[in-house]
Amino acid sequence: MIPGYYEFRNSTKILSGSRAIENIPFELKNMKVVKPLVLTNKQLVSLGIADIVVKALEKGLLPAAVVYDDVPVDSSVNVVNDVARVYRDKGCDAIIAVGGGSVIDTAKGASIVITHGASDLKQYMGSEVLVGDRMVPFVAVPTTAGTGSEVTTAAVIKDTERHVKMGFVSFNLLPDVAVLDPRMTVGLPPRITASTGMDALCHAVEAFSCRQANPLSDCYARAAIDLICEYLPAALEKPKVQKNRLAMANAALLAGVSFSNAMVGIVHAVGHACGGVAGVPHGEAMAILLPHGMAYNLEVAGERYGELLLHLAGSGAYCVEHPADRGRAAIEAVRAMNRMLNEKTGMPLTLSEAGVTEDQLPAIAQAAINDGAIAFNPKDADYEDVLALLRRAF
Repeated sequence: MIPGYYEFRNSTKILSGSRAIENIPFELKNMKVVKPLVLTNKQLVSLGIADIVVKALEKGLLPAAVVYDDVPVDSSVNVVNDVARVYRDKGCDAIIAVGGGSVIDTAKGASIVITHGASDLKQYMGSEVLVGDRMVPFVAVPTTAGTGSEVTTAAVIKDTERHVKMGFVSFNLLPDVAVLDPRMTVGLPPRITASTGMDALCHAVEAFSCRQANPLSDCYARAAIDLICEYLPAALEKPKVQKNRLAMANAALLAGVSFSNAMVGIVHAVGHACGGVAGVPHGEAMAILLPHGMAYNLEVAGERYGELLLHLAGSGAYCVEHPADRGRAAIEAVRAMNRMLNEKTGMPLTLSEAGVTEDQLPAIAQAAINDGAIAFNPKDADYEDVLALLRRAF
């Protein structure tokens, strides 16, 4: 896609490879950090994953790190506010987020509160929510390979009182450093490996087909899809092989850079709503909804989907000769990936299998049309359109 005008930004420094974590102290010293707050969750502490980072800090002569391990599965406004309080009370001067999207998004939310000298994140929902330079040096160490939050301008944080997921967007939310180390993901269970991989795939496919797609974001999206289609099956087959895990981590990062600049669409809008209303895990919602969202967009984005067919289907793409059929074949390639993941990990194929009830569909549809992501979808969608999509996915 060659738009008349576009903008692209990715200012995060990326450390990727075996033992990349051991380079964090060098980066922190360059930022004049002496007392970082290590943000993580209790599961990662119990598994010894967070300890890899803490020990690297100690060996790098940064022994004063404070550990906060109360981050929930879904980022929470209340937890974000508490992290900001602890950061101030303990005199910390940086955040190192060690975890999945929830932990990294919590760090982003806390940086908003800290930078603005505020006490409540709910004051700042929306676009360009962090005005001026971020006052918090920020290192992101992802422990899943899906969200791409380590290189994105967005954070999604749940307001538990209203049962909605709030979106926060600003280029100033980009971490200073993203660290991809295969030790962080070799222990991921198969189902989480599958769902986070499909989250990354959805980021790339939506970024490639949404209204802000541009030549640079397209390159990142294609590269991400190539890696996912090759290495997601490999990571499930041989989960302890670091090459497979590092490839998936790089794929998630590439997709994250792509959608941070090109945005996402109806699949994410509906997926966010499924999470907020029915508690569907984000990656599983993405996998279920992606082929349905592509089918909805087919009449306007079919040619773009057709361009992805070779990346999604490999040599099988050459069997589809007619251009008009390539978009449909791309959707079928995604469905085939979902069926394979269902067989290998038990990941659900429908919303009903994911625990959504039929009476929740209207509330999900209403939440989806109020989600900012839907504005970037290549085809307009109203409440009835989304409700029909949900029923097909149900």
